[in-house]
Amino acid sequence: MASKRAFFEDPDYPYFRRAIQPLDKATIDNGDALYLSASIDGAKSYRVRGRLVPKAPQYIIFEAHSVYAGDTGSLAELAPGGRVVTGLLDTSDLAVDDDGGFEILLAPRRPTDYSGNFIATATADGSKTACFLIARMLFHDWEHEVSPDLHIGQIGNEGGHPAPADPATAASHMRRVGTIVENQMKFWNEFYDVVLEAHGDKNGDGFTLMPRNALNEPALANLGDGRRPSTNVYSGGVFDLQADEPSSSKSSFPCSRRIWASTCPISGRIARLCHPPSSLNGFQSEPDPDGALRYVVAGHGPRCAELARRRSPSRRVPDPAVDLLHAPSELPKATVTKVALALVREHLPATTRTVSLDERREQIRVRQEHVQRRYRQY
Repeated sequence: MASKRAFFEDPDYPYFRRAIQPLDKATIDNGDALYLSASIDGAKSYRVRGRLVPKAPQYIIFEAHSVYAGDTGSLAELAPGGRVVTGLLDTSDLAVDDDGGFEILLAPRRPTDYSGNFIATATADGSKTACFLIARMLFHDWEHEVSPDLHIGQIGNEGGHPAPADPATAASHMRRVGTIVENQMKFWNEFYDVVLEAHGDKNGDGFTLMPRNALNEPALANLGDGRRPSTNVYSGGVFDLQADEPSSSKSSFPCSRRIWASTCPISGRIARLCHPPSSLNGFQSEPDPDGALRYVVAGHGPRCAELARRRSPSRRVPDPAVDLLHAPSELPKATVTKVALALVREHLPATTRTVSLDERREQIRVRQEHVQRRYRQY
């Protein structure tokens, strides 16, 4: 990632790159998400074109950031004014034509005669300008939703090309590789250790923000935290489970490893895509008759519906990641219970249905095909 960024991020000739790749995942990436980034100059203007066919991801958000999350190597970038989102646009406000196409203008100020999709690349007072356009796409119906085609170009620079790199430029790029690696590692290690308190109480208040074998209270993301869409709600915890100790939870969440990389959608090589499933969203989950969504997190588990649910597309299951965009009066609640694997069934309602091996194989097939489409190389 660092070498690609150092040598090819060019605000005069930007392109969308995958900010998180299948083999270099970090920052507790969401198993439902595709993360894209493009280098821009907030003092200039750009045009983004895209097409949402045949079926768009459930949710897409574009944000113009003054700093790429973690690049400073310091938690100070999380302080007010440290990392600024100068403008954003998500699918709730995105104007799309009858063919699924759209255009977005990026500029320091909206032109007085322009009424289309727009993202500001500078703050109102001009004190901060954006250096990156970040796009996040959250997939819901993995079987049918497809990544949109996207293109970004600096207005007035179409058809041009960058100058050849001279020795001094190449040396500068090489030095930037080291800077990116060092600062990113420093920032994210400190973020999880100090901010999230994933390794224990750091501020001496007797609590940890990321509790052990539990989930913290769901909270709205803030604009200062560039790792998360500003419209999302988050809840998390650190789990220490033995092979015979799954965790039963009422929520929808992805799982990640100790290095803060998701275990889904890709684990190792293409033949092991999403096997076993380690994330479930609202579309993939089926509520119990009492309306609660229950999940069992374990290395392996009973063939209960919590691990392999697929609902009919005609049914509407509330999805916190989507429904919370409508500003509900109360955030969803999540509880966690650590139990022995042999006792899981005792903690589930008698009405919880079981699934067959064929159902599990079908779920994994859908996930494998979707991941190949999401991360296609052509």
